[in-house]
Amino acid sequence: MVMTCTWLTSALAVVEDQHLLKHPFYQLWTRGELPLDALQIYARQYFQQVLAFPRYLSAVHANCPDLATRQEILGNLAAEELGPNNHPELWLRFAEGLGVTRAEILTSTANPHTQAAIATQLELSRNLPYGAGLAVVWAYETQVPAVAQQKISGLQQHYGINDGRTLEFFRVHGEADIHHSRAEETIIDQWATTPQRQAQVLQAVTETTQALNQILDGVMVQSGL
Repeated sequence: MVMTCTWLTSALAVVEDQHLLKHPFYQLWTRGELPLDALQIYARQYFQQVLAFPRYLSAVHANCPDLATRQEILGNLAAEELGPNNHPELWLRFAEGLGVTRAEILTSTANPHTQAAIATQLELSRNLPYGAGLAVVWAYETQVPAVAQQKISGLQQHYGINDGRTLEFFRVHGEADIHHSRAEETIIDQWATTPQRQAQVLQAVTETTQALNQILDGVMVQSGL
């Protein structure tokens, strides 16, 4: 299928303008200038986003009337939550590699920035039509491969973390989200056939990228950076 991509150029421009790799927290990470306790705070806070992400997918799945599209979304959702290597489990292994216990992660609570960011993504994915709701997921997953690679490089070069168990979350997402984001682009393109729908997609992308940066803002505040 040839994609019209009327919305995609504008959406990619929004993502590029607010890309997570431009955030000061990730820039400090890439340069190895984050103290370990800041990474540990990040691990506790971002776990809340990892737990919430399947709920965004689930909301879009519930709103979608098309079987084939639901099956594609369901495949992504299953990878997130099913099996012994589900993605919250992979995040727990990452946190342990930073010296944070499972109990600390599992009993952690979201700070106000994280709470607001998750609430935004839940509201958009639940209340927008499925094609625009899926843009919430896309706005995150289209950034992940580049972000994951930078995280791995930073951890290896500056923090001495090289073991596969700790890095597995980022390696898995760095590969899988290439497929997921491309499949999402096709679905969104099939749906976003009017100016109104394209505007809803851009609304979702804009608010989601802002929310993702808001999580990192909160980590910096909590870390005293």
